[in-house]
Amino acid sequence: MQRICVIGGSRYFGRLLVERLLAAGHQVTVINRGSSRPPAGVEHLVADRDDEAALAEALGERTFDVVIDQVCYTPVQAAISARVFKDRTRRYVMTSTIEVYDPATAALASGTAVDERTVDPADWLVSPELPWHDDAYVEAHYAEGKRQAEAVFTQSGAFAFASVRSAHVLGGGALEFTGRLAHYVERVAAGRPVLVHAAPVPTVFIQYEELAEVLARAAASDFTGPVNAHSDGLLDVHELLAEVAAQTGRAPVLREVSAGEPASPFSFDRAYAMSNARAKELGFPIGRTKEWLPAAVAETLADSTDL
Repeated sequence: MQRICVIGGSRYFGRLLVERLLAAGHQVTVINRGSSRPPAGVEHLVADRDDEAALAEALGERTFDVVIDQVCYTPVQAAISARVFKDRTRRYVMTSTIEVYDPATAALASGTAVDERTVDPADWLVSPELPWHDDAYVEAHYAEGKRQAEAVFTQSGAFAFASVRSAHVLGGGALEFTGRLAHYVERVAAGRPVLVHAAPVPTVFIQYEELAEVLARAAASDFTGPVNAHSDGLLDVHELLAEVAAQTGRAPVLREVSAGEPASPFSFDRAYAMSNARAKELGFPIGRTKEWLPAAVAETLADSTDL
């Protein structure tokens, strides 16, 4: 049994992660702002992670074997956590994102499937003076916020640190709160146009249960540094639409947009994928996108309210 603290973990794969940790016999504490209660049997601490004094007070004298941070978006938040948890945990795992590799948000070399060295948090420049307290700025600079948060944790040396860089997450029907898959299901079923690039580039995905399992195993592991987490198999927007069409019985209505123009989710006009070789070396469970995609579409179709 481990003492595990989860920051966030109130919805989607984060809540599933908490449930799995609890079922595995761990002593689990969840910290959030009180908007959602964790499952029965989980200790619940209410605090704003942006308020350093309040966070430290809520934690009191508690210590943990591992902290899993589901909701760290900025270097300022990372610096607060590095200070508060410095003597409270031996290991810290941050949920990060494929967005750190998006060449549209940083001067990065792009390839078919980049590895973790493409963005090395040990060397990444941190700029805490930027307006990270402005929600609109954070939303517009999501990828850079994640890159710099990883860098703060890595460079602080406060504890053993690992980040799980998740691919685009699908599955779970209405649990998938971003509505990206629902966007396709509802538009195709209703005969509304879907905006796609003329030559969309494929990317990588992960099923939400698969990601919860990767995070749980990352908590129990001792590796440090970033690891990419995605299912095997590149997928482009046309292949995604083909599955939606098969289950709705409707051919998609496509409207092409030029390179650089906004399009529907997962239609990319630039190389935007990553390698999961390290995850496999670490023994993480890796599925195949085309094996779980039909069920993900079916869940979304069943939960759609617009059909």
